[in-house]
Amino acid sequence: MTTHLQGSLFDQADRLRLGSLDGMRRTELGRGAWIDVLPGWLAGSDALFEQLADEVPWRAERRTMYDHVVDVPRLLAFYGADDPLPHPVLDEAREALCAHYADELGEPFTTAGLCYYRDGRDSVAWHGDRIGRGAREDTMVAILSVGSPRDLLLRPLRGGGDTIRRPLGHGDLIVMGGSCQRTWEHAVPKTARAAGPRISMQFRPDGVH
Repeated sequence: MTTHLQGSLFDQADRLRLGSLDGMRRTELGRGAWIDVLPGWLAGSDALFEQLADEVPWRAERRTMYDHVVDVPRLLAFYGADDPLPHPVLDEAREALCAHYADELGEPFTTAGLCYYRDGRDSVAWHGDRIGRGAREDTMVAILSVGSPRDLLLRPLRGGGDTIRRPLGHGDLIVMGGSCQRTWEHAVPKTARAAGPRISMQFRPDGVH
């Protein structure tokens, strides 16, 4: 798959390398929800973007919206608990997250969902991961982003608060925890501004979708 990624001037590492999670900064959102953010957790992430863009078996999906069938505006891939991940550094990332959040989460991250936003026309609408246990239980979803930054927006589910904006790309990590999936929602909106390609990897516990 042909893409054009404008590399980061701040990420010129000659190899892929995960940093420490000790620099994670937590923001309490209210309603029992929080986010942890760590910019540049993965050094050398542009090389990982290129490999994932070329080698992951991306699929395009179509979904019914009202009375129409429409294209999902991004490409997708999914790796279950027993599936080998497409790069060893993703195994390292998942293991590091499992260790860091072991006491707080109480279970491991097991699955990995990948989203490929090819340009500013690709997006994901407002939602929470509430198809599974996230609808009724506190849980965590960890997102590692590579490629060009795109804004991740968060807002309270039923209003009553400000929208939070976090640009994520070039190895940035965000973890949404506590009640975040059922009391808040998040989105990656379309943008008319020039936007390069981005891939996000969402690590989730079993039964959270």
